[in-house]
Amino acid sequence: MKLINKKNKNYTQVFHLFTEEEWAKSGRNFHKNISTFFTGKKHDVFIQVHEEGTVYFIGLGKLGVQSFEVQQVALKFSQTYKEKIQAVPTLVLADLMSERQFEEFIKGLLTGTYHYPFEKTHAFWNPGFELHFENLSQKKLDHIGKKAEAISNGQTACQEWLNKPANLKKPDIFSLYLKNLAKKYDIKYTVFNRKKCEELGLGAYLSVNQGSAYDAAFTILEYKTTVKNARTFGLVGKCVLFDTGGISLKNPDNMHYMKSDMGGATAVLGTLIYAAEMQLPVNIVAILPITDNAISEKAFLPSDVITAYNGKTIEVLNTDAEGRMILADGLSYLAKNFKTDFLIDLATLTGSSVRMFGDTCGALFSNSEELKNLLLTTGDKTNQKLWNLPLWDIWKDDIRSDVADLKNISMKPIGDCIVAAKFLEQFIENHPKWAHLDIAGVAFGNVGYAKEKAATGFGVQLLADLIENYH
Repeated sequence: MKLINKKNKNYTQVFHLFTEEEWAKSGRNFHKNISTFFTGKKHDVFIQVHEEGTVYFIGLGKLGVQSFEVQQVALKFSQTYKEKIQAVPTLVLADLMSERQFEEFIKGLLTGTYHYPFEKTHAFWNPGFELHFENLSQKKLDHIGKKAEAISNGQTACQEWLNKPANLKKPDIFSLYLKNLAKKYDIKYTVFNRKKCEELGLGAYLSVNQGSAYDAAFTILEYKTTVKNARTFGLVGKCVLFDTGGISLKNPDNMHYMKSDMGGATAVLGTLIYAAEMQLPVNIVAILPITDNAISEKAFLPSDVITAYNGKTIEVLNTDAEGRMILADGLSYLAKNFKTDFLIDLATLTGSSVRMFGDTCGALFSNSEELKNLLLTTGDKTNQKLWNLPLWDIWKDDIRSDVADLKNISMKPIGDCIVAAKFLEQFIENHPKWAHLDIAGVAFGNVGYAKEKAATGFGVQLLADLIENYH
C-alpha cells in the first residue's frame, strides 16, 4: 500500500467516507439514487458500480466519531470486502477526516486483512494499491503509512502465534522464531535452558516447566535505542504455549482454547516489533518465560513447596495456577537485574477476570497512580480498555501459607484475579511503578475473521501507544 498526496482526473476505484450528518447535509443531494440504501451509519456500506469504476460509500457513524471507531469501520470493511478490492490507485474522499482518523483508517484496512494462516496476498498489501488523499502532506502520509504497517506487522505476529495450533508452536519452534526475529531487528536475545535456570534459582518457573517434554526457555529480549537518557520499559508476558492445567486438569470441553494461554507474551512480541520498526527512542527489556503446562510423571504436584528466584517459598495448591508461578520469576528476575522506569506484566491469567468483565476490558492492577492513569487513558484512546481493581493488603491474608511464605491460590471462590495480582506483587522487588494486566477475557474471543474464538490482538496497540507517547 502506498499513500499519495495527489488527485488524478479519473479513478476506477473510490472510497467515499461519510458521517450520518455529512450524508444528511450534502451526500444525499449528489447521490439521491442510493439514499434508500445508505445512511452513513457506522459500518454502513454501499457499492456503486458504473462504467468508469466502483465507488464504495462507507459510513462512519455520528459526527465526532472517535479515532478508534474509524479503525473499527475500516477493519470490518477490510474483512468484508478485501477480496473485491482492486490493486489500483484509489481516491479517498473524506472532507472532515483528521490526521489521526486517517491513520486509524489505514490501520484498520491493514489489520482487517488478517486471517489465519496469514499471508499478505490481499490488495491492501499490493504495491499497486495506492490511496490518494489530498487533505494531508506527503510527509505526513509517509509517516502514517509507516506507522500503520508497523502496527499491523506487530498485531499480525501477535494473532498468528496465538492462533497457531499447539503442535505448531512447541517451545523449540517459538524459540527459533524469536531468535531469528531478534537477529532481524537487532534485538539482544538471551535464553536460559533448564540447567541454567537451576543454577540461577528460577524455581517457580521451573516448577511448571519440569513436567514438560521440552527444555526450559526463559527468554530475555532487549531492544535498545541510541538516544541518551531514554526511558526503559520492563515487560513480562505470560508464555504458556499450551495449558492442560497440569495435575489439576482442566475441563476438556474447551481445552482446545488453551493454545491461547500465551496472550501476554504475544502482546509483548507485537509491541517489540512495532518499537523496532518505528525505531522508538526507548529501551525495552522483555521477559518471556516460555513453557507448556503438561502432565507427566515429573509434573509438579499440589502440596509442593517451591522456592522462587527471589527466595520466597510458595505452596502449590493448584497446578492450574501456573501462570502466576512463571510470572513471579519473570518479574523478580527483571526487577533485580535491570533498571526500568516502568514494569508491566500481561497475562491471560484468570477465569475470574473473564467472569467479571467478559470481553469488555482487561483487569488492571497497579501500585503507581501515574502508571495506572497512563494505562487507563491509553486504553480508552486505543479502545483496548482496562478497569482498575484494588490491591488492598487485606487480600494478602488469602495467600498466607502454613508451610511456606505464600500459597499460589486462595481456596475461597471469590476474587481470584485480585488474589493473583496480590501474589505477583510479592515478586516486584518494591518496584515503584508496576502494573499487572489480566487480559484473559480480551486476548482471545469472538472475532470477525473466524467462526470459532480466535486472537484479537489485544495489548499490542495499547502498549505501542503507551511506549510511543510516554517515553
